[in-house]
Amino acid sequence: TTTTTIASTTTDSSSSTTAPEASSTTAPQTTTTLVPLSELDLRLAEVASGFDAPLLLAAHPGGGEDLIVEQPGRIVRVDSRDVVLDIRSDVIYGGEQGLLGLAFHPGFESNRLAYVNYIDGSGSTRIDEFEVRDDGTFDVGSRKLIIRIGQPARNHNGGMIAFGPDGYLWIGMGDGGGSNDRYGQAQRADTLLGAMLRIAVGVDGVDTYAIPPDNPFVDREGVRPEIWAKGLRNTWRYCFDPESGDLWIADVGQKHWEEINRASANSAGGENYGWRLMEGSHCFE
Repeated sequence: TTTTTIASTTTDSSSSTTAPEASSTTAPQTTTTLVPLSELDLRLAEVASGFDAPLLLAAHPGGGEDLIVEQPGRIVRVDSRDVVLDIRSDVIYGGEQGLLGLAFHPGFESNRLAYVNYIDGSGSTRIDEFEVRDDGTFDVGSRKLIIRIGQPARNHNGGMIAFGPDGYLWIGMGDGGGSNDRYGQAQRADTLLGAMLRIAVGVDGVDTYAIPPDNPFVDREGVRPEIWAKGLRNTWRYCFDPESGDLWIADVGQKHWEEINRASANSAGGENYGWRLMEGSHCFE
């Protein structure tokens, strides 16, 4: 169920419980016609400028203005430049650190919940939940810590968060930084670093987050149940195919080989993508 394509600590987290199963649907399979790159006419068009270290464009689930995530710690509307969230005083910014991720709950129309991923004052990865007001601004007074994960270094923080077709929150975690996975996190099962995580948030009766009952390592001794897959170096970006539901994970290479991993929508999880034993499909150490 996994294809790899080659293109050229301590952990402190909130307590968790077991989540109810999220409803999901399987999208119909479609046939895609491939068009040679030589037949495409691609152009870049500037749609906005003047942002402070922009790293993510997010569509507002209510149909409002698109949002830009600025790495120093703000979320700004693209057209009006209205600031809907400013947590710069709580964010360590520089290099690979900062405000790194934004995701809206799939039940946003009823619960008005949004989630952000950032590096806090202790240097840890922190994911917070916010309620979004009717005017689109984030209610800072509603902020709730979902999970905090210790980081031994200042790089390889991952940072992206996204809700999958299953309704769960997926969290990409880097290996904790340094070069060559110097802290040995990516092949360890007792740490949330070097992993793709999958948790349930916004669940009635659950204060922080719950563990999906079909996560691959539930009730496995010595393995963190939040883990969906291990062996990742720095999952800076990933996406779910809107038609098939397949998960595509872009993983940053060490020196010579970048990596794209595809997990099919019917994967039961538990994959090991190889880092640091492998860099792409090549032996590393």
